[in-house]
Amino acid sequence: MWRNDAMAEAAASGTSRHRWSIDLDLKTVAPFVALGLLLLVGGLTNPNVIGIGNLLNVLTRSAFIAITAVGATFVISAGGLDLSVGAMMAFVASLMIMFMNSGVIADPAVMLAVAMIIAVSVGAVCGLINGLITTVGRIEPFIATLGTMGIFRGLTTWLSQGGAITLRSPDLQSLYRPAYFGSVLGAPVPIVAIFVAAGIGAFVLYRTRYGRHVIAVGSNEEVARYSGIPVNRVRTVTYVIQGLCVAMAVLLYVPRLGSTSATSGLLWELQAITAVVVGGTALRGGVGRIWGTICGAFILEIVGNIMLLSSFVSEYLIGAIQGAIIIVAMLVQRSLARRS
Repeated sequence: MWRNDAMAEAAASGTSRHRWSIDLDLKTVAPFVALGLLLLVGGLTNPNVIGIGNLLNVLTRSAFIAITAVGATFVISAGGLDLSVGAMMAFVASLMIMFMNSGVIADPAVMLAVAMIIAVSVGAVCGLINGLITTVGRIEPFIATLGTMGIFRGLTTWLSQGGAITLRSPDLQSLYRPAYFGSVLGAPVPIVAIFVAAGIGAFVLYRTRYGRHVIAVGSNEEVARYSGIPVNRVRTVTYVIQGLCVAMAVLLYVPRLGSTSATSGLLWELQAITAVVVGGTALRGGVGRIWGTICGAFILEIVGNIMLLSSFVSEYLIGAIQGAIIIVAMLVQRSLARRS
């Protein structure tokens, strides 16, 4: 009788593992299936949607949100949230352009290199500030980053005096232009940047001890703390990673427009969080899917592209559609969580 019970328990355990594996696979592939269906629908409404040129253009335009969302994946996986990324982007870009306009370095190449270093450093510091306020200050991430969002946006408005900050040097403009409009082995630079950022992010999250700590902290903070994981340090570093990703997006944004203002980066936080959630990362933490996030960012851009090329829905409703997408994605996540 004991043997029969043991066999039954083993069978039940095997069935449970099989069901968990199926659920995991479904959650992993769901964003890519959704992308495929979206492309199919888009192709039916307008054949230009699935043209190679259009897809490359859409993927290029999604670079800012995709790269920013890689950092958001780390923050959210660890149980945090960052609402300041759009304002942070405007602030970092403003300081970068102002430095290049200062003319303190005569050589344009050296000036550009130093400006890039400054942008990356400022992004990391902004992320560190968010992390320390959240962990050391013990303020809820929503409130903490809502506050820093106001600070970064206010500083940008002050720096620009309510107007725009534009890169004035023609030499720097021509030297920097290929950083967005150039290509590497035929692939646009922003697309290469997306996959570099995602590749590094995936390696850190999936293949390193720190990545395992991020998932552990997001899954259960108390258990992680009792296991000897430095919870505050892990969470703080995720915000630094977020700041670095925002800075990387800035390095692509500045050569595209050569200008920034207090409204730059508006709603980037909504789009980044939406890309993360659509990509399968749990907003409650404990699950992180880097490649799903990239797919989510591409989905958002494709939705806008379809709206632009078709006449079914006004392109002015893109923000509303993106808001609806994140609500639907959360409802789907909750439904799948209940099933598992």
